[in-house]
Amino acid sequence: MIKTALNNGILNKILEIEKNKDALNLVKLPVNLSNKFRKNTKKKSSYASNRIEGNPLTYEQADAAIESKNRHFLKPEQEIRNYYLALELLEKKLENQEPISLKLILEIQKQICDGEPKEKIGLRGMMPPGVLFAVWNDDGTPAYIPPEYNEVPDLLNELISYVNESDDHPLIKAAVIHYQLVTIHPFEDGNGRTARIISNYYLSLSGYGFKNVGSLEEYMSYDIDEYYDSLQMNLPALYYDGRNDPPHPEIWISYFLKIFSLYASKVLSIALKETSNNENERLLHLSNKAKVFLEYLKKHNIVRFTPIEVAGKLKVTNRTIINWCAELVNNGYLKPILVNKRIRQYELI
Repeated sequence: MIKTALNNGILNKILEIEKNKDALNLVKLPVNLSNKFRKNTKKKSSYASNRIEGNPLTYEQADAAIESKNRHFLKPEQEIRNYYLALELLEKKLENQEPISLKLILEIQKQICDGEPKEKIGLRGMMPPGVLFAVWNDDGTPAYIPPEYNEVPDLLNELISYVNESDDHPLIKAAVIHYQLVTIHPFEDGNGRTARIISNYYLSLSGYGFKNVGSLEEYMSYDIDEYYDSLQMNLPALYYDGRNDPPHPEIWISYFLKIFSLYASKVLSIALKETSNNENERLLHLSNKAKVFLEYLKKHNIVRFTPIEVAGKLKVTNRTIINWCAELVNNGYLKPILVNKRIRQYELI
């Protein structure tokens, strides 16, 4: 398995990312903007991750495939949709903080390859006599020959144990997950897409999801040659000739952190800009009285309240406060607190 070696360059990149992460955590994203980012990020990731694998669709075509209500799709469209649905599945798993496991990896690969022949779903098996399982170049030579199929379960278990037991930094672990899943190549199809999506899921699981503001896959797709060159590290095609224990793992780790640092910096910039623009736009939708009410709540640091509590202080009716609250809820300033399916309190977002 790839063994990480920390150097000053790697440590400095981690520090840069941590600074951007801390700064982003101070940015309060309104619900409407957060939902917009989440959906757009899933679309961009679905497009970019498949583009890395050679999917020919444009972003506009990928977006149309995701939004389409049709039941029949061409293979490139289905690949985009499968990735998007896998991301939605992982959103639910993230809510439950489900850890990385073999079951999770297999479930995601199954979704990514939905509609493919059954032999392409799940761990690969023995090839027919005389047939070499490999990733092939256009000229018919092997670009990569992964480990034997019977070694795959142990290699995956080794990776999962590392992820769940090692005290390495989460960013290092995410880079290792990405490299190992591509290198072990446990499936007949969907290895790269599964590696990227599981690595990113681990980042979110560890608090490095950056509020779903942008797509890490998008940044990797800007220079696909650099992405693959960094994974291969100028090593021979055969797994046993160095890919199993690369002598210079810092090549891949440094690339991964460089891309993540660019992504983190851009994400922070986008979040700050969009939050400011969104705030101005949201205020335009509020009545003057609702704006005054909002300023009153902020000025007096009223974070959670019942309508009747503030109605008396402002000398207006309970119904008036409820109407203003409805405006503020619709525009993402307040969150209703439900008790027995009825609104009992409001909370300032």
